[in-house]
Amino acid sequence: MNILILGAGQVGASAAENLASEANDITLVDADAAVLHELRDRLDIQTVAGHAAHPDILKQAGIADADMLVAVTNSDETNMVACQVAHSMFHTPTKIARVRSPAYLKYRSLFDEADIPIDVLISPEQMVSDYIQRLIEFPGALQVLDFAEGKVQLVGVTAYYGGPLVGHEISELRTHVPGVDVRVAAIFRHNVGIVPTGNQVIEVDDEVFFVAARKDILTAMAELRKKEKPLRRIMLAGGGNIGRRLARSLGRKYQVKILECNEARAQELAAELDNAIVLQGDAADEGLLMDENIDQMDVFCALTNDDAANILSSMLVKQLGTRKVVSIINRQSYVDLMEAQGSIDVAISPQQITISGLLSYVRRGDVVAVHSLRGGEAEAIEAIAHGDASTSRVVGRKIQDIKLPEGTTIGALVRGDEVIMAHHDIVIENEDHLILFLLDKKRFHAVEKLFQVGLTFL
Repeated sequence: MNILILGAGQVGASAAENLASEANDITLVDADAAVLHELRDRLDIQTVAGHAAHPDILKQAGIADADMLVAVTNSDETNMVACQVAHSMFHTPTKIARVRSPAYLKYRSLFDEADIPIDVLISPEQMVSDYIQRLIEFPGALQVLDFAEGKVQLVGVTAYYGGPLVGHEISELRTHVPGVDVRVAAIFRHNVGIVPTGNQVIEVDDEVFFVAARKDILTAMAELRKKEKPLRRIMLAGGGNIGRRLARSLGRKYQVKILECNEARAQELAAELDNAIVLQGDAADEGLLMDENIDQMDVFCALTNDDAANILSSMLVKQLGTRKVVSIINRQSYVDLMEAQGSIDVAISPQQITISGLLSYVRRGDVVAVHSLRGGEAEAIEAIAHGDASTSRVVGRKIQDIKLPEGTTIGALVRGDEVIMAHHDIVIENEDHLILFLLDKKRFHAVEKLFQVGLTFL
């Protein structure tokens, strides 16, 4: 696929790196020639320096032959204008744009072919807010992902000493939770991925990813972790777009305090938010945190744009006794370091979450959802099976007979409104939605081929 990416920031560069590794033709446009030079040498992609919305620059970048435009510059206006130019002058088939400002997002009707022709609207702040909210709704989870419009969820947890299933084989899960169907999709032990089998024993500190119907997730989690008290008190550090969104949504159910260092912004938030207490101050001010009973907080979320500030405040509140600490960290190397040290319970990479959203639209075939896991090394995908036994490699076959790429497992499938765990004797039908886990994302194209419908595969 010929893809033109506008913006060489964290999201644009990450998108270029992910997509270039999958045999796509990538051209990256940015005003910073030095950044482009480094990326061109490292990723083996084409680059063009200039303003991303100017028709001449887009023409030079090959927009006339592009199958897709991905506009992810730091300017909403540039992204919107670029999509308009691509549509009006070059008839680009698919246009994806990042739009961050709530002032635009609240008027979704603007973004159609008649007004601002954007086919797919991506709001990283909304994605990150939704991601954090799911973590709060499921205490103890490292990652919570929705599939099939929320009917199925994939959850990652760390198996702790004292969990009922720790030290037991996976096959015993059914006897522990009768009436609840759960499927273990993958295990990571000492950072090495393991394809689970029934006789696999779950050990302390294993990172376990399992799939279940949404209503059964908490029951399944209880088998791997000690039962945790419900969360009630939450402190958010940073009153930007993410902090504001979370304060508004969480304030309906939880006791929320939001800490913002900028006085004018704090006053603005105080006037806007009815269900949250707004405080003005530094999230690394130990005295202020103690005055606000940080040791009694169930969750602290560091949400500023400054990695260093987020890391320092998170380490401080963890030391002061906060039960769970979640931090936004943009640099992947920092994410890995903080989680490895245990200084932060969950480190969140906004660009990885955004890339997951992008990949769902960029990938070919019947893949309707893609989620990056463990810093991008693994993936969970939702794919739709089409055809029949003569035209499909999956339809009409038992799961045990499907030739899956190495390190790939099928966790569950959704048939209409029914959630079915992927046991070996289940036969795949036309229009089933399959939830797959890939220990190695490089296997994606092999998985993709499984779902391509041909004249015959007999």
